[in-house]
Amino acid sequence: MVNYAEVAMPDSARNEKHIGDENDYGMELVLDLHGCDPATFTREAIERYFSDLCRLIDMEPCVLHFWDDRDVPASERQTHPKTKGTSAVQFILTSSIVIHTLDLLKAVYLNIFSCKSFDSDAAAKFSAKAFGSRDWTARVLRRH
Repeated sequence: MVNYAEVAMPDSARNEKHIGDENDYGMELVLDLHGCDPATFTREAIERYFSDLCRLIDMEPCVLHFWDDRDVPASERQTHPKTKGTSAVQFILTSSIVIHTLDLLKAVYLNIFSCKSFDSDAAAKFSAKAFGSRDWTARVLRRH
């Protein structure tokens, strides 16, 4: 069952321009995805996800950084459910997309923040599908 909740936003926040109202700086989509497929948590799958997402929401990707246990000795790898996984930051021209995948919890925590408006509904649905989430919530924050 999909559990989708979104804070109401004015139509002006959904068009393709930089948010420039005197009190607005940007918007942030906060996604909690549960019941995901951990096979989608690889660096390669996450890199492909970022590329496809940036195209979908018309963002210009810049530098991508990963944090995980790749090339870490087995004795030093994370084993706790809240730390075993891959994290990454995809910098975009207008801010960043941050992801934390948790293998043992089959969860993804994702933030998309930009001073350029984007279709948060499309981004949320695309992200849930990309990670095979069966239960997810989304919140949109206006940044002032």
